[in-house]
Amino acid sequence: MELSVRVMVVGAGVIGLTCAWRVAAEGFDVTLVDPAPASGSSWVAGGMLAPVTEAWPGEETLLELGLSAVAVWPSFAEELTAAADRPAGLRTEGTVVAATGTGDRAELDALAEHLARLGRTVQRLSGRELRRLEPGLGPAVRGGLSVPGDLAVDNRALLNALQHAARRAGVTFVGATVRGVLDDGTRVTGVRTDQGELRAEQVLVCAGAHSAGLHPALAGLIRPVKGEIVRLGHRTGALPPPARTVRALVDGRPVYLVPRDGGLVVGATQYEAGFDTEVTVAGVRDLLRDAERILPGIAEYALLETAAGLRPGSPDNLPLIGPIGPEGLLVATGHHRNGILLAPVTAAAVLEVLRGGSVPAPTDPRRFRRSECT
Repeated sequence: MELSVRVMVVGAGVIGLTCAWRVAAEGFDVTLVDPAPASGSSWVAGGMLAPVTEAWPGEETLLELGLSAVAVWPSFAEELTAAADRPAGLRTEGTVVAATGTGDRAELDALAEHLARLGRTVQRLSGRELRRLEPGLGPAVRGGLSVPGDLAVDNRALLNALQHAARRAGVTFVGATVRGVLDDGTRVTGVRTDQGELRAEQVLVCAGAHSAGLHPALAGLIRPVKGEIVRLGHRTGALPPPARTVRALVDGRPVYLVPRDGGLVVGATQYEAGFDTEVTVAGVRDLLRDAERILPGIAEYALLETAAGLRPGSPDNLPLIGPIGPEGLLVATGHHRNGILLAPVTAAAVLEVLRGGSVPAPTDPRRFRRSECT
């Protein structure tokens, strides 16, 4: 295969598709290489845009990055809908967080206090007040939070729109598997695929959990984190799905229920098991058990799908966005559970680099190499 392009994007998940679309729309010659676009963890994802309800002490930089991303999501979705001529799947109803036992309520109180110290106020509600918002919540729910600013998106509608927008912007799709990024010792020359070598001036690696194996500069910086989800379909006579995303703690275990047209996505387990993507009985059992505690009515729903994906984790849980290694090698990966949320700001950062600008220090991939030298 002979092909020479200005910018080659490796990986057509939500990050790769968003970057390819945005970069091509600015006039760059872009080729996107992936044997199965819009698959992998992006296809499996729940689609939460939830920087506040996923906040954790010690991850303040990630919270600020997520807040900046969720703020641009409405305009991003509007632009994407127009560019693709189909809906981007954004849901703006907001999020509620439910707690069952005393320990769960204490953990949510601690989260609310942590956010208050950062100047981010959330509304604390009793179980009765939560049920006024979402009548399907069960009696096991004793209290929780309302976070209207945490949104959600139908990940599969989003991926469909991104593919169409990218093609309409002039992105060339190549259905090959990339085995590695090529360089001459000083700069990138292209990629090696299962169909031959492809030449490029710039290579942007957006291969998610598989990114680390594509060039030595990325070795050890990305690891796979497995997550299982269950998709449920609403059946006639069953209680309707909630309007809002419902996140919950059930005896210390997190679970989320994200509404879709005609059903719900229930997720997600999280553990490190290499590149294993088989769905386990225990994973599905635990998700359904905890979800039914929160929304008892889902017992009448249809079980439509079980799936597992691999989140790309980084050493500090922040993404890697920008140049690394030889000249011309760029990376946009390591987003862990926040790939869909951070897609718009990631693409903006990549475009800034291609224009000759720099990236913020917290997401600069070279931060790890610098720390090794100090």
